[in-house]
Amino acid sequence: MTIRDYMNIKQIIIYLMIAFIGFAIGRVSHIYGGEIKSPHHWIYGVILIIIGIILWFYKSEWSLYVIFFGVGLTISDLKDMIDLKFYGVDPPGPKKFWHID
Repeated sequence: MTIRDYMNIKQIIIYLMIAFIGFAIGRVSHIYGGEIKSPHHWIYGVILIIIGIILWFYKSEWSLYVIFFGVGLTISDLKDMIDLKFYGVDPPGPKKFWHID
């Protein structure tokens, strides 16, 4: 492996860490803020993905960071996105961190 390969692997790991941070923030907000009547956080993830794509066209170095953070945030609320839940309170029940809800 060359130095360039290690740089690519390092960058991929950074992107995955940013996606995980987005996932973790989404799960924590789902657990602690799920009782608040507000927009579901997958909407914010999709907005961030769109902003990241727009930044991509302007050749911004932050574009992929914003996209991966938005992907992590969206994945953390994937079930509500599939059911097209836009606004409201999450149903009561056990909340798990390692769960797509």
